[in-house]
Amino acid sequence: MLGFSLSRQTAPNGILVTVQLNARLQPLDRGDMFEDELHDFLSSKTLGEVTGGGSLQSDEGWIIQSDIEIDAASADPETLKAITTRLEELGAPRGSKLVVEQSGDEFEFGTQEGLAIYLNGTDLPDEVYENCDVGHIIDELNRLLKGTGKYFSYWDGPTETALYLYGSSAALMRERIEPLLDSYPLCQGARTEQIA
Repeated sequence: MLGFSLSRQTAPNGILVTVQLNARLQPLDRGDMFEDELHDFLSSKTLGEVTGGGSLQSDEGWIIQSDIEIDAASADPETLKAITTRLEELGAPRGSKLVVEQSGDEFEFGTQEGLAIYLNGTDLPDEVYENCDVGHIIDELNRLLKGTGKYFSYWDGPTETALYLYGSSAALMRERIEPLLDSYPLCQGARTEQIA
């Protein structure tokens, strides 16, 4: 593993709680989709605040896990349940965990399944890369998955580009996007993998 770091390992005013999202998110996507919304929720309920975040990466550089640090006012069951419920409302995938650092207590949560699409970035004809657009694929994914799931984030590697989708069922998402994968030139040779 390349590494993992959070901005801080102590909670100055309360109890350090770490959210380990089983989600492959770029830092900006993690902030937009989870951190900012969670911070606003915690502040409005006087339950604490988000104080940082980080990403666990593989040797190849893709993100395995996205973490969020919380300075929580309490680690009572009601507070922890409120945090996990809000994260599930925001789309937290199955296999996510909430860790109370002082006690070591861990609580699993998450309801969404994940699906990765890996686009071939090197072996297609040059004109495909010149004339096709990943942005079009993302728009079409969100259109096809409406009510079932949506695009969350990406990873751009040396030979592949991964698009990460989360929703109620990986199998249903795969079924709904199959026509796009079969017809759009940039999706030639694409592979899919369930990731949550």
